[in-house]
Amino acid sequence: MKVIVTKDYEAMSEAAFRLVKTVVTAKPNAVLGLATGTTPLGLYARMAEDHAACGTSYREIKTVNLDEYVGLGPESDQSYVYFMRKNLFEHLDLPLENTNIANGKAEDLEAECARYNALLATLQQDVQILGIGSNGHIAFNEPGTPFGAETHVVQLAESTIRDNARLFAREEDVPRSALTMGLKNIMHARRVIILANGQNKAKAVKGLVEGPVTESLPASVLQLHPDCTLIIDEAAASLL
Repeated sequence: MKVIVTKDYEAMSEAAFRLVKTVVTAKPNAVLGLATGTTPLGLYARMAEDHAACGTSYREIKTVNLDEYVGLGPESDQSYVYFMRKNLFEHLDLPLENTNIANGKAEDLEAECARYNALLATLQQDVQILGIGSNGHIAFNEPGTPFGAETHVVQLAESTIRDNARLFAREEDVPRSALTMGLKNIMHARRVIILANGQNKAKAVKGLVEGPVTESLPASVLQLHPDCTLIIDEAAASLL
Protein backbone atom coordinates (compact mmCIF):
# COMPACT_ATOMS: atom_id res chain seq x y z
CA MET A 1 0.00 0.00 0.00
CA LYS A 2 1.29 3.42 -0.95
CA VAL A 3 0.51 6.16 1.60
CA ILE A 4 0.44 9.85 0.62
CA VAL A 5 0.05 12.38 3.45
CA THR A 6 -1.13 15.84 2.40
CA LYS A 7 -1.49 19.04 4.36
CA ASP A 8 -5.28 19.31 4.21
CA TYR A 9 -8.49 18.28 2.47
CA GLU A 10 -7.86 20.43 -0.58
CA ALA A 11 -4.41 18.96 -1.14
CA MET A 12 -5.82 15.46 -0.63
CA SER A 13 -8.50 16.11 -3.25
CA GLU A 14 -5.96 17.50 -5.70
CA ALA A 15 -3.68 14.48 -5.33
CA ALA A 16 -6.61 12.14 -5.95
CA PHE A 17 -7.69 14.12 -8.99
CA ARG A 18 -4.22 13.88 -10.55
CA LEU A 19 -4.31 10.10 -10.24
CA VAL A 20 -7.83 9.81 -11.65
CA LYS A 21 -7.03 12.10 -14.58
CA THR A 22 -4.04 9.94 -15.42
CA VAL A 23 -6.35 6.92 -15.68
CA VAL A 24 -8.95 8.75 -17.80
CA THR A 25 -6.33 10.24 -20.12
CA ALA A 26 -4.50 6.96 -20.63
CA LYS A 27 -7.69 4.95 -21.15
CA PRO A 28 -10.62 7.02 -22.48
CA ASN A 29 -13.02 4.06 -22.07
CA ALA A 30 -11.96 3.23 -18.52
CA VAL A 31 -14.34 1.98 -15.85
CA LEU A 32 -14.40 4.25 -12.81
CA GLY A 33 -15.63 2.92 -9.48
CA LEU A 34 -17.13 5.86 -7.59
CA ALA A 35 -18.03 6.64 -4.00
CA THR A 36 -20.45 9.02 -2.32
CA GLY A 37 -20.32 11.00 0.91
CA THR A 38 -18.48 14.23 1.60
CA THR A 39 -14.94 12.85 1.23
CA PRO A 40 -14.82 12.66 -2.60
CA LEU A 41 -16.61 15.98 -3.22
CA GLY A 42 -13.33 17.85 -3.69
CA LEU A 43 -12.18 15.25 -6.20
CA TYR A 44 -15.45 15.47 -8.14
CA ALA A 45 -15.33 19.28 -8.18
CA ARG A 46 -11.87 19.13 -9.72
CA MET A 47 -12.98 16.60 -12.32
CA ALA A 48 -15.82 18.94 -13.31
CA GLU A 49 -13.55 22.00 -13.37
CA ASP A 50 -10.95 20.20 -15.47
CA HIS A 51 -13.59 19.03 -17.95
CA ALA A 52 -14.84 22.60 -18.37
CA ALA A 53 -11.38 24.16 -18.61
CA CYS A 54 -9.39 21.48 -20.43
CA GLY A 55 -12.01 19.44 -22.22
CA THR A 56 -11.04 16.12 -20.64
CA SER A 57 -13.68 13.80 -22.04
CA TYR A 58 -15.75 11.17 -20.24
CA ARG A 59 -17.90 10.29 -23.26
CA GLU A 60 -16.65 6.70 -23.38
CA ILE A 61 -16.14 6.26 -19.63
CA LYS A 62 -18.36 3.86 -17.70
CA THR A 63 -18.98 4.13 -13.97
CA VAL A 64 -20.07 1.80 -11.19
CA ASN A 65 -21.05 3.10 -7.78
CA LEU A 66 -20.46 1.42 -4.45
CA ASP A 67 -23.87 1.62 -2.84
CA GLU A 68 -27.38 3.00 -2.53
CA TYR A 69 -29.85 3.37 0.31
CA VAL A 70 -32.76 0.93 0.33
CA GLY A 71 -36.00 2.73 -0.46
CA LEU A 72 -34.47 5.79 -2.11
CA GLY A 73 -34.41 6.57 -5.84
CA PRO A 74 -33.51 9.46 -8.18
CA GLU A 75 -36.50 11.52 -7.01
CA SER A 76 -35.04 11.71 -3.47
CA ASP A 77 -32.36 14.32 -2.89
CA GLN A 78 -30.84 11.97 -0.29
CA SER A 79 -30.35 9.09 -2.72
CA TYR A 80 -26.90 8.36 -4.03
CA VAL A 81 -28.04 8.39 -7.64
CA TYR A 82 -29.23 11.98 -7.07
CA PHE A 83 -25.96 12.80 -5.29
CA MET A 84 -23.86 11.52 -8.20
CA ARG A 85 -25.88 13.35 -10.83
CA LYS A 86 -25.81 16.64 -8.93
CA ASN A 87 -22.17 16.55 -7.89
CA LEU A 88 -20.50 14.93 -10.90
CA PHE A 89 -22.44 13.42 -13.79
CA GLU A 90 -24.27 16.61 -14.81
CA HIS A 91 -20.95 18.44 -15.08
CA LEU A 92 -19.27 16.00 -17.47
CA ASP A 93 -19.95 14.78 -21.01
CA LEU A 94 -20.70 11.40 -19.45
CA PRO A 95 -23.83 9.72 -20.87
CA LEU A 96 -26.16 8.73 -18.05
CA GLU A 97 -26.62 5.34 -19.70
CA ASN A 98 -22.93 4.69 -18.97
CA THR A 99 -23.47 5.15 -15.22
CA ASN A 100 -24.45 2.30 -12.94
CA ILE A 101 -25.85 2.41 -9.40
CA ALA A 102 -27.77 -0.33 -7.63
CA ASN A 103 -31.52 0.27 -7.54
CA GLY A 104 -32.50 1.00 -3.95
CA LYS A 105 -36.19 0.83 -4.87
CA ALA A 106 -36.06 -2.63 -6.44
CA GLU A 107 -38.99 -4.80 -5.36
CA ASP A 108 -36.71 -7.84 -5.07
CA LEU A 109 -33.51 -6.71 -3.38
CA GLU A 110 -31.78 -10.08 -3.62
CA ALA A 111 -32.45 -10.18 -7.36
CA GLU A 112 -31.08 -6.64 -7.64
CA CYS A 113 -27.89 -7.72 -5.84
CA ALA A 114 -27.51 -10.62 -8.29
CA ARG A 115 -28.07 -8.27 -11.23
CA TYR A 116 -25.44 -5.83 -9.96
CA ASN A 117 -22.92 -8.62 -9.32
CA ALA A 118 -23.39 -9.86 -12.89
CA LEU A 119 -22.86 -6.32 -14.17
CA LEU A 120 -19.69 -5.85 -12.12
CA ALA A 121 -18.31 -9.07 -13.55
CA THR A 122 -18.37 -7.39 -16.98
CA LEU A 123 -17.09 -3.98 -15.81
CA GLN A 124 -13.85 -4.40 -13.90
CA GLN A 125 -12.96 -1.08 -12.30
CA ASP A 126 -9.76 0.43 -13.68
CA VAL A 127 -9.73 2.50 -10.52
CA GLN A 128 -12.02 2.31 -7.49
CA ILE A 129 -12.44 5.41 -5.31
CA LEU A 130 -13.15 4.75 -1.64
CA GLY A 131 -13.67 6.60 1.58
CA ILE A 132 -13.43 5.01 5.00
CA GLY A 133 -15.90 5.14 7.87
CA SER A 134 -14.91 5.94 11.42
CA ASN A 135 -15.47 2.25 12.24
CA GLY A 136 -13.31 1.09 9.33
CA HIS A 137 -16.10 0.30 6.89
CA ILE A 138 -15.62 0.75 3.14
CA ALA A 139 -18.71 1.19 1.01
CA PHE A 140 -21.36 -0.05 3.48
CA ASN A 141 -19.38 -3.15 4.44
CA GLU A 142 -19.67 -2.90 8.21
CA PRO A 143 -17.32 -4.64 10.70
CA GLY A 144 -17.81 -8.38 10.51
CA THR A 145 -18.54 -8.47 6.77
CA PRO A 146 -16.82 -11.51 5.20
CA PHE A 147 -13.98 -10.62 2.85
CA GLY A 148 -15.60 -12.86 0.24
CA ALA A 149 -18.90 -10.95 0.24
CA GLU A 150 -20.30 -9.64 -3.03
CA THR A 151 -23.11 -7.10 -3.50
CA HIS A 152 -25.57 -7.56 -0.65
CA VAL A 153 -28.19 -5.91 1.55
CA VAL A 154 -26.74 -4.56 4.78
CA GLN A 155 -28.23 -3.25 8.00
CA LEU A 156 -26.28 -0.11 8.82
CA ALA A 157 -24.34 0.13 12.07
CA GLU A 158 -25.41 2.79 14.55
CA SER A 159 -22.04 4.53 14.13
CA THR A 160 -22.63 4.75 10.38
CA ILE A 161 -26.13 6.12 10.89
CA ARG A 162 -24.73 8.77 13.24
CA ASP A 163 -21.96 9.66 10.79
CA ASN A 164 -24.45 10.07 7.93
CA ALA A 165 -27.04 11.95 9.97
CA ARG A 166 -25.28 15.25 9.20
CA LEU A 167 -26.60 14.91 5.64
CA PHE A 168 -30.24 14.51 6.73
CA ALA A 169 -32.65 16.83 8.51
CA ARG A 170 -32.95 14.37 11.41
CA GLU A 171 -31.07 11.25 12.43
CA GLU A 172 -34.29 9.25 12.28
CA ASP A 173 -34.52 10.09 8.56
CA VAL A 174 -31.35 8.13 7.77
CA PRO A 175 -32.26 4.82 6.08
CA ARG A 176 -31.37 1.78 8.18
CA SER A 177 -30.36 -0.45 5.27
CA ALA A 178 -28.54 -0.21 1.97
CA LEU A 179 -27.35 -2.16 -1.04
CA THR A 180 -23.58 -2.26 -1.16
CA MET A 181 -20.85 -3.59 -3.35
CA GLY A 182 -19.06 -6.33 -1.40
CA LEU A 183 -15.41 -6.46 -0.40
CA LYS A 184 -14.75 -9.07 -3.09
CA ASN A 185 -16.15 -6.69 -5.73
CA ILE A 186 -13.95 -3.88 -4.43
CA MET A 187 -10.84 -6.02 -4.39
CA HIS A 188 -11.53 -6.96 -8.03
CA ALA A 189 -10.59 -3.41 -9.10
CA ARG A 190 -7.29 -3.05 -10.91
CA ARG A 191 -6.40 -0.06 -8.75
CA VAL A 192 -7.81 1.39 -5.53
CA ILE A 193 -7.55 4.96 -4.27
CA ILE A 194 -8.83 5.42 -0.72
CA LEU A 195 -9.27 8.88 0.80
CA ALA A 196 -9.56 10.02 4.40
CA ASN A 197 -9.47 13.38 6.13
CA GLY A 198 -10.04 14.61 9.63
CA GLN A 199 -9.11 13.51 13.13
CA ASN A 200 -12.24 11.37 13.41
CA LYS A 201 -10.78 9.02 10.77
CA ALA A 202 -7.35 8.67 12.40
CA LYS A 203 -8.10 5.49 14.36
CA ALA A 204 -9.58 3.73 11.32
CA VAL A 205 -6.63 4.83 9.18
CA LYS A 206 -4.17 3.45 11.72
CA GLY A 207 -5.98 0.10 11.64
CA LEU A 208 -6.06 0.16 7.84
CA VAL A 209 -2.32 0.75 7.53
CA GLU A 210 -0.75 -0.81 10.60
CA GLY A 211 -3.29 -3.20 12.06
CA PRO A 212 -3.93 -6.86 11.32
CA VAL A 213 -5.98 -7.86 8.30
CA THR A 214 -9.27 -8.65 9.99
CA GLU A 215 -12.96 -8.65 9.14
CA SER A 216 -13.54 -6.56 12.27
CA LEU A 217 -11.97 -3.67 10.30
CA PRO A 218 -13.16 -4.21 6.72
CA ALA A 219 -10.78 -1.67 5.16
CA SER A 220 -7.81 -3.72 6.35
CA VAL A 221 -8.39 -6.11 3.44
CA LEU A 222 -6.86 -3.42 1.22
CA GLN A 223 -3.45 -4.35 2.62
CA LEU A 224 -3.80 -7.39 0.34
CA HIS A 225 -4.57 -5.38 -2.81
CA PRO A 226 -1.68 -5.23 -5.33
CA ASP A 227 -2.22 -1.55 -6.24
CA CYS A 228 -3.75 0.50 -3.43
CA THR A 229 -2.97 4.16 -2.73
CA LEU A 230 -4.12 5.82 0.49
CA ILE A 231 -4.30 9.63 0.38
CA ILE A 232 -4.88 11.29 3.75
CA ASP A 233 -4.52 14.69 5.34
CA GLU A 234 -2.31 15.33 8.37
CA ALA A 235 -5.19 14.98 10.82
CA ALA A 236 -6.18 11.54 9.53
CA ALA A 237 -2.52 10.53 9.61
CA SER A 238 -1.97 11.71 13.18
CA LEU A 239 -1.87 8.24 14.76
CA LEU A 240 0.46 6.65 12.20
